[in-house]
Amino acid sequence: MDSRVEAVLAEYHERGTREERLFSELPAEEAMRRRDEFLLCVGPDTGALLGLLVKGCGARTILEIGTSYGYSTVWLAEAARQTGGTVITLELDARKVEYARDALRRAGLESQVDFRVGDALELLPRMSGPVDFVLLDLWKDLYVPCFDLFHPKLPEGAIVVADNMLEPEIARPAAEKYRAHLRATGRYDSVLLPVGSGVEVSRRIAR
Repeated sequence: MDSRVEAVLAEYHERGTREERLFSELPAEEAMRRRDEFLLCVGPDTGALLGLLVKGCGARTILEIGTSYGYSTVWLAEAARQTGGTVITLELDARKVEYARDALRRAGLESQVDFRVGDALELLPRMSGPVDFVLLDLWKDLYVPCFDLFHPKLPEGAIVVADNMLEPEIARPAAEKYRAHLRATGRYDSVLLPVGSGVEVSRRIAR
């Protein structure tokens, strides 16, 4: 991995460790209300898994729904540089996008990323396919409506990764609803992996 990428990830890890500790000390309701103030990244294990999956399937068009502060974007963009691909990343909060853009610039990866600011439910219908890889990591009650919008754009062999399937506990009902909805299509092989906060990894199949 490029030393600039390693340096940026180290900064994320330092901030993430500090803020995760502060976040864990808040009462549950306050924590959920203030969630967007904190860098709650997927962590190095999930980040490495994302990179492996992108490179393994040779993804050229990579869609990230929920940029947040850009931690996952760095992992995806590093993999995209090796596959010759582009990361299209969607985020509602322009302030977070500026933070992410600066991190990607310092990592030498900004040219691999197409930042789009706005509501994912409005941005997704404007996107053309095919999309080879999708990372879902936004508010969990938006997983199903977002899935319904990008699902038609996925070719056979496309990979979908949904984060936070096991944690936080308050999001489990929405996570279970998403997994049931995806599996009910009959168009995916799918597995729940206990990596990080729990990820559902799904592969589009012909059926």
